[in-house]
Amino acid sequence: MRTLLVALAWSLAALVAAGAQSNVDDYPQRPVTFLCPFPPGGSTDVLTRILAQELQDKLKRPFIVENRPGAGTLVAAQAAARAAPDGYTILLAPITTLATAPIVHKSLPYDVTKDFAPVGLVGSAQFALVVNAALGPKTLPELIAYMKSRDGKLSYASAGNATPHHMFMELFLKMIGAKAQHVPYRGSAAALTDIMAGTVPFMMVDLGAAMPAINDGKVKALAVTSPTRIKAWPDLPTIAEAGVPGYSGFAWFSVVAPAGTPPPIIDKLNSVIMTFIDRPDTQARLSTLAISPLTSTPDELTRFIAAETAKWAQVAKDAGIQPE
Repeated sequence: MRTLLVALAWSLAALVAAGAQSNVDDYPQRPVTFLCPFPPGGSTDVLTRILAQELQDKLKRPFIVENRPGAGTLVAAQAAARAAPDGYTILLAPITTLATAPIVHKSLPYDVTKDFAPVGLVGSAQFALVVNAALGPKTLPELIAYMKSRDGKLSYASAGNATPHHMFMELFLKMIGAKAQHVPYRGSAAALTDIMAGTVPFMMVDLGAAMPAINDGKVKALAVTSPTRIKAWPDLPTIAEAGVPGYSGFAWFSVVAPAGTPPPIIDKLNSVIMTFIDRPDTQARLSTLAISPLTSTPDELTRFIAAETAKWAQVAKDAGIQPE
């Protein structure tokens, strides 16, 4: 009797496993919700829709972009964390969701390490250090000398407290051994307006927001924050090569799913997305959004998030940025 029960148990387990594998092989069998933590119309929303269209084309089911802006990406992240781990909800997760939010918020409605299954990196927003067009310094070394000569009396703008704009500048200040007063704004547009007016002399800014002002000569870009030059701006040096060796800061984007999503589904999503990102035509399209392509495996993204969290936690600590 015992032998029969054991045999039946094994048979049932095999049937369940076979059914689960069949579901994974046939994934997706219905529409997938692709959460975007920003409003429609911005570059992140466009990136999400580009990825959703490719997934839809390759996997033959609708991937529906659902914009869930609010609370600095926390609204969408919470929704993803609480969704069923069945592959039918995924999230476009930026650096703020996975690396800096745990640093600057005393409590979060999700746990980065426990509530998400990483799928892969997809790209990074291109950032640059820009100055008011009438400001004396015209190169990064000149700006560094100017900042040091003013002994902390200068101020810089950002898109808000603990945003990449803020963190990238604090890392820069630490590495050059200078001080400046932080002036947070509600977004890049408001900050850039004051940079153009000369109210605040400089800032780190995403090129997607700054390109019109740069092209019109209203602000001047001195260097990019990324570790390598940007294809669309080949003559613009990196901060590292223009006078601050080792400097690197980029606002990256990734795709994640709820924790517990079956690994074969994660791997299927990763395969489609990474193949798409590697295509030259995709990279050219991303360049128009001021986004540089990035790719990774799920495991590489897990390690990358941990490294980025540690890096920016130290920057926040050195700058005295307190959790809110």
